[in-house]
Parts: sequence; C-alpha cells; structure tokens
Amino acid sequence: MFLVAKPCCSFLHVPLDYDLNSTIRNVVVRCSRSSVQNVELLKVAKRVVLVRHGQSTWNAEGRIQGSSDFSVLTNKGESQAETSRQMLINDNFDVCFASPLARSKRTAEIIWGPRQQLIIPEFNLREIDLYSFQGLLKHEGKARFGSSYQQWQVDAANFVIDGHYPVRELWDRARSCWTKILDHDSRSVLVVAHNAVNQALISTAIGLGEEYFRTLLQSNCGVSVLDFTPRSDGVSPLISLNRLNQTPGSPVAGGKSGGREASKRIILVCNGSTQGNTEDGFLFVGDQPLNMLGVIQSQKSAELLLDLKVSSIISSPNKSCIETATAISQVQEAADCLGADSVPRYVEMKQMENLDIETIFKQSKMDISSFPAFQPGWLNKVEDELITKLWDQSGKAWKSLLDEISDESRSGEIVVAVSHPAIHIALMAHCLNLTKEWLGSFHLDAGSVSVLDFPDGPKGRGVIGCVNYTAHLGRWSIPITRSTYDVEEV
Repeated sequence: MFLVAKPCCSFLHVPLDYDLNSTIRNVVVRCSRSSVQNVELLKVAKRVVLVRHGQSTWNAEGRIQGSSDFSVLTNKGESQAETSRQMLINDNFDVCFASPLARSKRTAEIIWGPRQQLIIPEFNLREIDLYSFQGLLKHEGKARFGSSYQQWQVDAANFVIDGHYPVRELWDRARSCWTKILDHDSRSVLVVAHNAVNQALISTAIGLGEEYFRTLLQSNCGVSVLDFTPRSDGVSPLISLNRLNQTPGSPVAGGKSGGREASKRIILVCNGSTQGNTEDGFLFVGDQPLNMLGVIQSQKSAELLLDLKVSSIISSPNKSCIETATAISQVQEAADCLGADSVPRYVEMKQMENLDIETIFKQSKMDISSFPAFQPGWLNKVEDELITKLWDQSGKAWKSLLDEISDESRSGEIVVAVSHPAIHIALMAHCLNLTKEWLGSFHLDAGSVSVLDFPDGPKGRGVIGCVNYTAHLGRWSIPITRSTYDVEEV
C-alpha cells in the first residue's frame, strides 16, 4: 500500500513544495575525513535495511535509466523481489520508505506484502539524475557524448552533463534522505530504492565522499544493512555497515562486478566458531581449533566456493583458520568428483603471519574477555595503540595479498584469505584506501564471506562486491534483519 507521492514539476527536478532548508538540519553524515556534522541525538538503536529494486526492462536492455520512469520489473525482477521478501519475512519493520519510480515502487510492494502500514514515497530516493543520458543504450551514450561518456565511466564524481554534476547532486540528496529516515519514530526501517542512490546512502552514512561512487556494489534486489547506535555523551551515533549487497543468488557467482568482468578477486572468509567460544560469539580466545559449529561453518564456506577455480588459499597460522582453509582446499581439489569440474584442481595453500590477530590482542591492557561478542562497531572500543598495530599489520598483509594477484597474465585469478573478522575489516578498509579511524564502520560475523573485486586489475581501484554474507550457513546463518544486539533508550 503506497501513499500518494508529492506532485513534482518533472522527474528531473525537485517537487514544487520541496523546502530545501528543511532537509539540511540534523543531517547524519560524516565527511570523507570522518568528521560528523550536527545531528539530533538518537534515543534508541536503529537498523536501516536498504534494498535495490529487482531487474527492470531497461536493465535487461542495457539502457541508461537514471531517474526516468519508463521501465518496469521483468518477470525475473518480480522473482528477485519475492526472494528478497522471503529473506526479510521475519522482520517486524516499523516503516518502509521507497522511491516513487515504478520499478522500486513495485519491488517495495512485493517485499512489504500484507503489512497494513503505508509505504512512504520519498522523491529524494529516486535514482541518480542523468539528464540527456537517460533512455540511451550504453553504446549510444558512448557514440553521442564521447569524452563526456568516458568521464562518466572513469571519473564519475567530476562528471558534468547539461550543466549538472549528477554524482555530487546525488550525494547531497542522500544526506537529506537520512534526515527524514532517522527522524522517523521507528527502530527497524526498510528503504527500497536504486543502485546509485543506495550507494550514496551507504557512503554518506559512513563518511565516504563522491569519489567512492561504484566501489560499494548494489545488485538487483541486493540487501544492505546499516546499524545506528546511540551514544549518551551528546555526540552523533556510531554507524556501522553490517551487511552489503546480500543478493538473492550466490555473491560469488558470475565473476562480474557491477556488470564488468572481475579481472582479479580476493575472497575474505572469516574462520568459524572455536572451542573457546562463548555461546553468543567469539573474539580473542587464543589459538583454538574449531568446535563442531565451526567445522560446519567451514564446510559450508567450502561448498559456497566450489564452483570457483580458486588459485590459492592464504590463512592465518591460527589453528581455526588453518582448519577452515584446509576444508576449502579439500573441496576445491575434489571438484571433479563432486561434479563441479571435469578435471582435478590443485590449490596452493600458504600461511601468512600478518593475518594472525592473536599476537596483537594478547598485548592489550584491557580485559578483552569483557568485550560483547561482535556488536556493530565493536572495534571502536579497542584501545588506540592496538588499533594502530592492527592497522599496520593488516597493511602489510594487504600488500602481500595484492602481490598474490599481481600477475596480469593470469586473468580471473581468485585468492581466498582466511582470518579473524578484525583482520578482514582492516583489509576492506585498506581496499578502500581508508584510515584506521574507519575500522568501527564495518561489521563481520564468524563464518562470513566478503568479496573484493578488481575489474581493472590489482593496480586499479578495488570494488566491494559483498560484505558479511552468511546465508550459505543455512540454519546457522545470521538473519539479515535481526539486530546483533539491543540498546535501551539512552
């Protein structure tokens, strides 16, 4: 059920009654230097679930959509939306905001299902305004606009068309959306919109500028999750990207990144639960082997990666990581008899000291056992000296991983890295050329899988294809919409 959208002068402009001044107060956004602008103090924790619309007719045709409203969902798009509905069916969303464009509106209606609350249309959630590009096939855009189209491909943040900077305008719009979303009296929020605007929402929330356009992948009906945790000291909330691009299908299938072939790929696999774990998770419990749950998690990760031809598996020397890596290797090398390949594979296994977390956190002066298990932003609670050591060590590990995929003659090379979530969070931050201050902005669970793609090769910009995927764990997966912890009113 949809509310009636506000009238607007055209699909490329703001509504007639749009009040620009009303959108800039209390904006929650960190700039690219990780500072926080003024924001009204949150009283309770909020989880915001972002969903991109399903495949549209213009997606299928390869036509540039922008904020035009002439395409609708294909049968495949409707099916994707239904799968997303099933993924989110157990969540008690308080409210749904959606783009009023037909492809997102229909996706929202399918996911929202029989709920009685009205879906709130938000015009600023429309897709990026691409002006004269809209409606063109991609090869037509290249032929008609030449250098301008090339700039759109390689330097989108500075791309100009018809006197507009579309990506810069989009980032401003995303900031205004956060004002409305976070001011709403709700704790669990569903937002259904589009590829580019969802990228902008995630980026502005965690403090990434326009230059990060196209680095946080949003596939059709991909689900992303942001956690906003209030703080009692009068400052803005802690913001953590809990999930990115949880798709109806496998996050490792296809070998493409945003429609482009992934020349190289690094897959981050977090080791599973160990024998020293508590019931609600694990942190730093020494060099322990996997417990039974951890063994299952490692086998599930191996099964997820079966259809990929992994070049090498590099693990921390920690026992649980070695066991996880071994499980992946054994399944890879049995791919022929498991029906995934016609010939046996050989997968090189290595250990990397710089992927080991235990030596760092053993030096802590804090009582690490008192850390709550894997709360969003838990790395914010770690003393700065240890964060610095983690950052420096992970930087060395990142350089070594890039060296592993540096041979340009080996196209499609895939490297799997197995380590603790803290190391993998730092590796993702290095991939994005961030600093240690961003480590609390990402979250990973035990047994999760994340995907880093390099469509331009290892010397090019990395693209985060998926973060914290756990659906492959089956009954032991972490539900997308279940908050990892609850926070009472501050």
